[in-house]
Amino acid sequence: MEETKLVVVTGMSGAGKTVAMRALEDMGYFCIDNMPPALFSKFWELVQESGKVDKIALVVDLRSRGFYERIVSMISELRSEENVETRIMFLDASDEELVARYKETRRAHPLVTDGGRLLDGVKKERQMLEEIKRSADLIIDTTDTNTRQLREKIIDYFKDNDKDTLFRIEVMSFGFKYGIPIDADNVVDVRFLPNPFYIPELKPLSGLDEPVADYVFDSDESQNFYKQYLELMKSIIPGYQKEGKSSLTIAVGCTGGQHRSVAIAEKLGHDLRAENYKVEISHRDREKSQFGGN
Repeated sequence: MEETKLVVVTGMSGAGKTVAMRALEDMGYFCIDNMPPALFSKFWELVQESGKVDKIALVVDLRSRGFYERIVSMISELRSEENVETRIMFLDASDEELVARYKETRRAHPLVTDGGRLLDGVKKERQMLEEIKRSADLIIDTTDTNTRQLREKIIDYFKDNDKDTLFRIEVMSFGFKYGIPIDADNVVDVRFLPNPFYIPELKPLSGLDEPVADYVFDSDESQNFYKQYLELMKSIIPGYQKEGKSSLTIAVGCTGGQHRSVAIAEKLGHDLRAENYKVEISHRDREKSQFGGN
């Protein structure tokens, strides 16, 4: 039976649990925020029976006070089970920083009643969480940490180098006459390249067919463009990763999305895979363009 990874995300209110949950979500964890305590046992049974969910992140805070009364004993039980790796991540920050964040967002602290002092609520919460903090596998102080830095710390700690490739690239071809993909991060126009549409024997084919690909790349113009474009992509992709993006969509467009864009997208996708990126290749308009201009 494959090992199940369970991460319990907890800590001080306002310390960054939402950011943590989103980072784990991008790493393929099935994330649940504030599950009612009474449902956890049943949920865990379903997970074990299905065998389909092997990475779970459970966000626990004072909204689930009943959960806190039994969370330590529950984690102890899970840690004793075979095939379950349980880790607790505790997010913290200074009292002054937490007060400042609450004042900035104007949110209500879960332990502050009408007329109560915010700082008193923070101190009370810190006292209540003392035991679970002592049992944490990872404690992150976010006092001087921005969102991107927190995300990077979490990814670095929880990444599984043998299985997980967090950053993903989609290379897609498209036809300009059908519109630019709205989810594209980077768009390149290859309508200036030699066009197979005007070669009778190539017109009914697509850029997936070798004769079309050979025609598209059989010119100094195409070769020079592609070489420079590949180097450009290789130089800027690390920047997208550094900014914390979990995916990048590169859209290659020609007139109809059948010949030139398909050939370029295919080669680009395969060459980026050779750079050890996880790449998906798709051709949005290839079928639409069987009788259209390219």
